[in-house]
Amino acid sequence: SRAIKTNQDLLPETPWTHIFYNDFWGTLLTHSGSHKSYRPLCTLSFRINHAVGGMDPWGYHLVNVLLHAAVTGLFTNFSRILFGDGYWTLIAGLLFASHPIHTEAVAGIVGRADIGACLFFLLSLMCYVKHCSTRGSSPSTWGWILGAGLCAGCSMLWKEQGVTVLAISAVYDIFVFHRLIFLLYTRKNLTLFFSIGLLTFWGTALLGVRLYWMGNKPPSFSNSDNPAADSDSFLTRTLTFFYLPTKNLWLLLCPDTLSFDWSMDAVPLLKTVSDWRNLHTVAFYAGLLLLAYFSLKGSSNERECNGKTVMNGKQNANGHSCHLEMEYKTLEVKSSFASKEENGIKKHEMQKLQLPSTENIVILSLSLLIVPFVPATNLFFYVGFVIAERVLYVPSMGFCLLVTVGVRALYVKAQKRFLKNLVFCSTAALIVFYGLKTGVRNGDWQNEEMLYRSGIKVNPAKAWGNLGNVLKSQSKISEAESAYRNALYYRSNMADMLYNLGLLLQENSRFSEALHYYKLAIGSRPTLASAYLNTGIILMNQGKTEEARRTFLKCSEIPDENLKDPHAHKSSVTSCLYNLGKLFHEQGHYEDALMVYKEAIQKMPRQFAPQSLYNMMGEAYMRMNRLPEAERWYVESLRSKSDHIPAHLTYGKLLALTGRKSEAEKYFVKAIQLDPTKGNCYMHYGQFLLEESRLIEAAEMAKKAAELDNTEFDVVFNAAHMLRQASLNEEAEKYYEMAAGLRPNYPAALMNLGAILHLNGKLKEAEENYLLALQLKPDDVITQSNLRKLWNIMEKQGLKTSKT
Repeated sequence: SRAIKTNQDLLPETPWTHIFYNDFWGTLLTHSGSHKSYRPLCTLSFRINHAVGGMDPWGYHLVNVLLHAAVTGLFTNFSRILFGDGYWTLIAGLLFASHPIHTEAVAGIVGRADIGACLFFLLSLMCYVKHCSTRGSSPSTWGWILGAGLCAGCSMLWKEQGVTVLAISAVYDIFVFHRLIFLLYTRKNLTLFFSIGLLTFWGTALLGVRLYWMGNKPPSFSNSDNPAADSDSFLTRTLTFFYLPTKNLWLLLCPDTLSFDWSMDAVPLLKTVSDWRNLHTVAFYAGLLLLAYFSLKGSSNERECNGKTVMNGKQNANGHSCHLEMEYKTLEVKSSFASKEENGIKKHEMQKLQLPSTENIVILSLSLLIVPFVPATNLFFYVGFVIAERVLYVPSMGFCLLVTVGVRALYVKAQKRFLKNLVFCSTAALIVFYGLKTGVRNGDWQNEEMLYRSGIKVNPAKAWGNLGNVLKSQSKISEAESAYRNALYYRSNMADMLYNLGLLLQENSRFSEALHYYKLAIGSRPTLASAYLNTGIILMNQGKTEEARRTFLKCSEIPDENLKDPHAHKSSVTSCLYNLGKLFHEQGHYEDALMVYKEAIQKMPRQFAPQSLYNMMGEAYMRMNRLPEAERWYVESLRSKSDHIPAHLTYGKLLALTGRKSEAEKYFVKAIQLDPTKGNCYMHYGQFLLEESRLIEAAEMAKKAAELDNTEFDVVFNAAHMLRQASLNEEAEKYYEMAAGLRPNYPAALMNLGAILHLNGKLKEAEENYLLALQLKPDDVITQSNLRKLWNIMEKQGLKTSKT
């Protein structure tokens, strides 16, 4: 969600050039807490989506599906170069189109980075294929290699692994196009070496610029992102990192168990050599090495064969020849190194050359499977995940080619029709299984709740925690609480889950429990500013002002170095300073409040909504009678958010105070128009009308305010006061009675109720309320005076008083 929902780089007010300086989540790339994932073209595509359809997910998903369709088409077209026209190309394309491992990349919007990288990866590879076929025969060949380089750069700007296409292009040139023949014809193939040199130079340049752009520093990750990287044991790190590629290959072979997240303990660490999973590791690397060995050996035999039969375009006189798989002859291409004189005119001979041999396709497939995956292996630097299914989107092309070439080899070697049919039907069944699994997995991605429930068996801590957030957003509070507690059962030190549980408890007025979990969250992650913020707010509301002040101050001093989301951190720090300023303001320390507010303005991030902060600045200046400065900040508040109601009310009060009555009234009326359901707006307008001696209008506004906010003591009490001043004593009595009911132990409420009953001639009831008020505040002079006057009247009327 950070890449889209809270990424400021998607907003129209953010200069689009910021995309090229920030990482995938909108954090400055050189910041110590940056993920260092530099994918500006993907972010740019999100920004276009946002400009067209805002946050409507439909458009984002449509683009992902269209990109996947384009990639599938390009991959199928590339397969034709290897397998020719026919079933084998179709099988390769269907395997890629239906593979369930692609679901996360296509159904998850942020997976677009992998799809876009793959699209330009294939475009670059196709351009290089064209360069190979025209090299030495057409000037356009260098245009094609330029296109290959540009597309490789674009692929890297979609996602980092895109740069590996340059290595794949070199493998294609050597093993597929030239079939290692260049080793026998070095003099005739200087252009080949030049092409490989260009690929090497361009790849080195791209990587150099990429490292420089991110500050020449690797990213840092938390323990939960990649537990093996955080392990102190060299043996644990080694065994686990060697095992993880095996697990990834298994997900390609048998994608039965998939998950939205494989971090934390989803893949337990391999801590000893006796762990049985080490057998998988040994089998994987042994199989890989054997496959590579026999493929290279087969290519070497073909090279010898080609060397004996064709030399500089002439048949060898010794008559030796080699049998090759003639069944694969389908493509007619121009030879770049065979030409002859015919009728005195030199022209390139059109030779019917064979498609690549099985061995050479295996070498290319293995390269396509392994090389793009190398950046995710922790070989050069630690990565921020254990397994990520979307990372396998590009390597899966190599897997699909490998399966296809293996099936083709089995089909060719099968002597009986029954066996050929069995191979064909098994392949068709595999494609159907992949397709069905993809359909089922897409169902899991239909909404967040289904997705997180599907991941509970793989990563219960993360899945339960995310599920809790979803259930909370659906107002299923008890279920959300259970989900959070389940997450903490599996991993008790997750600061985010402790904080989320605390927030849920706070929102349900369980403040003591909320404070407990906030303190645990801070203990787990001392830099979690949002936990300090909410802790301070609870303490402030509980009247523990000194403790709240210390909490806010501690929060404001936390630096944002090495934090994943520095923007959110800065927002929480700014909110802490805002609340600290409010605390000083309520204590009458306006100078201190202003100092804190100014610090908050200096520290607030770009996405922070400053209208409340500016309004409180204005209020502080107003209390200090520095009215010009107060007006300036009220105007700033309204400029930052033109419908900010508190600023309309406070600015209206300032205008009234400075004699601009008609202008002030407009702001009060505007506040009511912005939200007619807020009693506070009517009350402020009523007080303004009261000061203007428009008593009946003021009383009407007060009644409206009390009707809307009938549980707010101050609103009801002030409404009763205004009605009394308008001589509407019967109605005033009603609201004084409501106020006394809201605060039965508040002496002023009882005294004023007694006074209005006194005026309304309800002497006995008035006496009762006066006496109750005096029980709570015996030394109150006004209540004592009113009671004496009441007793005098009662005695004149011959009524019995409590005095007698």
